[in-house]
Amino acid sequence: MLLPDKHITFAESLLGLGAYVLETLSTPMTIDQVWRSFEKSRGADYPAFHSFDNLVLAVDSLYALGILSLNEDGKLSRYEVSKRHATN
Repeated sequence: MLLPDKHITFAESLLGLGAYVLETLSTPMTIDQVWRSFEKSRGADYPAFHSFDNLVLAVDSLYALGILSLNEDGKLSRYEVSKRHATN
């Protein structure tokens, strides 16, 4: 369920849910705020069902990959790569 395959669409995979999380995090948010945003967009903007557990797994995966960080206020934010690090 982490990756899409023959029987699991991209939207149903944790990778697809992670992409939604990254798109949602234009500003730092708590996990509860991300969940509320997902619940509002479920059906119309996001075609697959996911539980809160799946959201936590997607966030954990993004954090382990170094794509998300947790700030001092306990909010999730996208890890911004500086241009100096990107060129090395």
